[in-house]
Amino acid sequence: MDSLDHQILGLLRNDARTSVATLAKKLDVSRGTVNNRLSRMERDGVILGYSIRVRPDSQPEEIVAWTSIAIEGHETQRIVQALSGEPAIAELHDTNGRWDMLAELRVQSMAQLAEALERIRLIKGIAATETSIHLKSLKF
Repeated sequence: MDSLDHQILGLLRNDARTSVATLAKKLDVSRGTVNNRLSRMERDGVILGYSIRVRPDSQPEEIVAWTSIAIEGHETQRIVQALSGEPAIAELHDTNGRWDMLAELRVQSMAQLAEALERIRLIKGIAATETSIHLKSLKF
């Protein structure tokens, strides 16, 4: 990846709906160049897809929590597979330090959060969890 690739990615991070023509104009290159670069980055797995970002407070009824997870032994792959089927988990991150993984949970009620946490804690190989509930965002 070169500077042009990074510039394209930067513009798309800001607005994934930016047209190829607009990208080309902003970067002072041809549309064909932008198309070729995008195709290559998609093919190489640099670009995994295009999505939207929803403002966190746009769904005020939704409860967001983060659960830190400690894993026993070398069970990470099996735990990831087990957690991938958990409907409350919106994102799952591999981390270092005291906790091995961080899961973002999104549910509609405290009862649903309690049920999800219970399912997570029952997964064999999870040694401990610690959950924090999102109260408000200070910066978007």
